[in-house]
Amino acid sequence: MNKLISITKKYGFKYLIIYTLFKLKVLKDDTRLLLLKQKYYKSLNQTEIEKSLCTWFYEHTGKKLDLNNVSTFNEKMQYLKLYDNSELKTVLADKYLAPKKVKEICGDKINIIPCLGVYSNAKEIDYSTLPEKFVLKCNHGSGMNIIVKNKEKLNKKIVAKKLNNWLKINYAYRNGAFEMQYKDIPPRIIAEEYIEEVDGNLHDYKIHCFNGEPKYIQVIGNRNFEKHTAFECFFDLNWNKMNFTYTYPIYKEDIKKPDNLSEMLEIAKNLSNNFKYVRVDLYLINSDIYFGELTFTAANGVDKWSPETADIEVGKLIKL
Repeated sequence: MNKLISITKKYGFKYLIIYTLFKLKVLKDDTRLLLLKQKYYKSLNQTEIEKSLCTWFYEHTGKKLDLNNVSTFNEKMQYLKLYDNSELKTVLADKYLAPKKVKEICGDKINIIPCLGVYSNAKEIDYSTLPEKFVLKCNHGSGMNIIVKNKEKLNKKIVAKKLNNWLKINYAYRNGAFEMQYKDIPPRIIAEEYIEEVDGNLHDYKIHCFNGEPKYIQVIGNRNFEKHTAFECFFDLNWNKMNFTYTYPIYKEDIKKPDNLSEMLEIAKNLSNNFKYVRVDLYLINSDIYFGELTFTAANGVDKWSPETADIEVGKLIKL
C-alpha cells in the first residue's frame, strides 16, 4: 500500500491505474508507464534531479550516494551522468552518428558494420530490401535491439509496435537513471548487417579507458539475449586474467589473446582521449576489427563488482 501511495504522489493517479492493469496483466505493454515516468523526470530542476538520482542509486544498490564525495566506479558513473556531458559525447552516444565519427577518427584501422537502412518510423521499413539475417535497433539508448535470424518467421506487426514504442522514449529520463548523454539524440531506427564469429558466438571486447588510457579489456560471450545471460573475463593490457567481474559470471575456459590486440588498444586510445571515462566496444570478425559502440556510463553504474573491492580500485582510475 505504501508503494502505491508513493508512486501515485510521484507519477500521478493515471500512472497508478495503468500500473495496476499492467501488474494484473490486463495490459502487456509498459510504454505508457515509461512515458508517464519520463514526463515526471523531465519536469525536475537540477537540484531535484540530483536528489532523485541518489534515490534511484540507493534503490538499485542499497548504497547511499553523495554526489559531492564520490570514490567508487559506480558512484563516479552517477557523477559523470550529470556533470560531464558535451556535444561530442552526444554524437558518439548516437548509434547512427557514432560509426561515421569513429571512421573519421580511425580511418582504415577500423571497420564499420554496414548500415542497411535508417528509418524515422517502423512503417518505413521495406523488408524486401533486407537480407534473411539482420539487426534492427534504435540509436538513442541501450538495449533496444531486435536480432533477426530468419526474416520469414518475423512478426512484423509486433516488431513495428515495439520499435515505434522505443522511439517515444527519451532514454536520458528512462526510469530516472538520468544518462544525460542521450538527451538530445534524435530517435531513429537502424537496420544493420548481422555479424557473428565462425563458431556462431560473437565475442564483445569492451576496452575500459580512463582519461584517454586503456586499462582493462572485458570480454563477454556465450550470450543469451532472451534470458539476458552471458559470461565474461577482465584482462589487463598484457592479457593477464584479472580476478574480478562486473556484470556476468566469469568464464571458466581460457580466452585466446587477439593477435591484433595492440591495434585494438590503439583504436581505443584514439577514441577515448577526450573523456574521463569511456568503454570502447569492439568485435573481431576473421581477425578484422569492427566498431561496436562507445559507452559512457557502463551498466548504468549499478551492476555488482565481484569482489566488491574492485568497485573501489577501478574507481580510482577515473580522475574527475
